[in-house]
Amino acid sequence: MKKTQLAMWTALAMLPAFAQAQTAPQGYQLEQVLIMSRHNLRAPLANNGSVLEQSTPNKWPEWDVPGGQLTTKGGVLEVYMGHYMREWLAEQKLVTSGECPTGNSVYAYANSLQRTVATAQFFITGAFPGCDVPVHHQEKMGTMDPVFNPVITDDSAAFDQQAVQAMNTKRKEFQLNESYQLLEKITDYQAAPACKEKQQCSLTGAQDTFSAKYQQEPGVSGPLKVGNSLVDAFTLQYYEGFPMDQVAWGEIKTDQQWRVLSKLKNSYQDSLFTSPEVARNVAAPLIGYIGNVLVNDTAKAAKVTLMVGHDSNIASLLTALDFKPYQLHDQYERTPIGGKIVFQRWHDTTGNRELMKIEYVYQSTQQLRNADVLTLQSPPQRVTLELAGCPVDAEGFCAIDKFNAVIKSVAKE
Repeated sequence: MKKTQLAMWTALAMLPAFAQAQTAPQGYQLEQVLIMSRHNLRAPLANNGSVLEQSTPNKWPEWDVPGGQLTTKGGVLEVYMGHYMREWLAEQKLVTSGECPTGNSVYAYANSLQRTVATAQFFITGAFPGCDVPVHHQEKMGTMDPVFNPVITDDSAAFDQQAVQAMNTKRKEFQLNESYQLLEKITDYQAAPACKEKQQCSLTGAQDTFSAKYQQEPGVSGPLKVGNSLVDAFTLQYYEGFPMDQVAWGEIKTDQQWRVLSKLKNSYQDSLFTSPEVARNVAAPLIGYIGNVLVNDTAKAAKVTLMVGHDSNIASLLTALDFKPYQLHDQYERTPIGGKIVFQRWHDTTGNRELMKIEYVYQSTQQLRNADVLTLQSPPQRVTLELAGCPVDAEGFCAIDKFNAVIKSVAKE
């Protein structure tokens, strides 16, 4: 691991000072950007440890950092992403290449956990090396900031029932038996403590139980939670660069196997956070904050706002604002590690109109595993997103008044 880290830092020092330009439509000027990011690569969550150990007789590999914390490689990957975003912003003349941002032109805000704050710090290091750009967060680390905390905020019994029903309905959209069967084979589930000690010997035959308790995150117990924990651990091993004979004990050998397994992780997130009823409730504080930056207080807002939270934030945000279905190429995850929803406010000088463009900017599975340096010449992946209430033109732009209307209508709910 140490040689790998040294090589990555050496590559970082060799980043090119100039990169190939990316062109915007003639007469278009970028005026403001808000980047809603998921944290980068972390170790498997500590509170899933018992789930992992109960689900296989095999020994899990050791990580260099405690569960849930950003890894060294995660920091490197985020530095690369920050560098790329800086080059793109400079090309669009929103920031000046080679200079530190002035005043409050860049504002960084993260949830108050180690992995989110560290991700923001590494992004700033890559984007504005040597510059004094603080990362704002709650003073008490290890506690969830209300803006990023995807908890149920309706304490009525009626909403509890409605939310649980919505999650159950969402879960029924996914056929997961093939995924569970593959997972049972990989983990040798029949020989696991869960089977031998608790007689829980099949993931396909068990039922999921959802919950929507006030001031708690939407939850589930059952095979979906177990499956998510296991596939999450395998995915993180792959990204971290563990040798392939250590990733899922060498049992994942094909792209198709990754796709089958990733259905579990994606279905877990979709079931909990992408039913409209739940998404609108848990994402309301985040949408309120984004609305203030992009709609209500644009004159006071920073030119570049970076927000760093979690996959649950992005999943619920995309559903609450009613984004159309999207497909991320070269990725198994629907909300990838380190991925960013990039809201861009543009001015069309020729047509004298304000426009919004929204893109998913993320690293592919190979870029994450290989720790590929990102530049305008070797960019991350970019996928244009579309709001149902804000139709886009051929180049991915929609009218700002329609975007503002979407934000305001959701914020009122």
